[in-house]
Amino acid sequence: MTNPLTDHAPDKPSTYRRVLLKVSGEALMGAGSYGIDPATVDGIAADVAAVARTGVEVCLVVGGGNIFRGVAAAARGMDRAQGDYAGMLATVINALLMQNSLERQGIPTRVMTAIQMSSIAEPYIRRRAVRHMEKGRVVIFAAGTGNPFFTTDTGAALRAAEMECSALFKGTQVDGVYSADPRKVPDARRYDTLTYRDVLANDLNVMDAAAISLARENRLPIVVFNIHEKDAFSRVMRGEGRFTTIVASD
Repeated sequence: MTNPLTDHAPDKPSTYRRVLLKVSGEALMGAGSYGIDPATVDGIAADVAAVARTGVEVCLVVGGGNIFRGVAAAARGMDRAQGDYAGMLATVINALLMQNSLERQGIPTRVMTAIQMSSIAEPYIRRRAVRHMEKGRVVIFAAGTGNPFFTTDTGAALRAAEMECSALFKGTQVDGVYSADPRKVPDARRYDTLTYRDVLANDLNVMDAAAISLARENRLPIVVFNIHEKDAFSRVMRGEGRFTTIVASD
């Protein structure tokens, strides 16, 4: 089985050309239990900026769970579609904050939303997004797919496929994929490499089934790592540190 990180290491002729980083909304909370920690946002932005400066074209999807979760609201009786639309707006707030942090790092960015709100962001147009990245801008995709009942993980897999990214990087709270939540199950098994089939068959809680299936159909490698480690994104891009890769079986 090939390892996309080893195959794309910087000291080899073939390097990552374009990647998508998915960051959960919870990652922006820092040590808090709700909202946004500016220092955490700045740290992630600095890491993304370092990768962008190497010439890799970068795009992002940021979740909204630190502000509002449609699924959780639906469990309390709210209409699911309305809850999901509210969650999409939360992702726009996070995208604007990430844009601000990136631009203070000197990195030009564009926020593109699946739901039109032209006063604050561009509408998502695939060819325009590609052109932005070709010009060295980091593109932040917000408002998910623009449709309820789809997670931001599925939105990230969709955008990564549309952008023809070399890989989808998912920054999480732990250093890879485990057989169970290692924060609750100390002896949970950690995986270095998995196939899409492994994830689906074992119901591993890394991304929803729709996102995994979409990545599988497009042979899009997924790399899962701990976004909170210093220079985590930069290091994983170089094939360093601990992470899990999800690839095809052949």
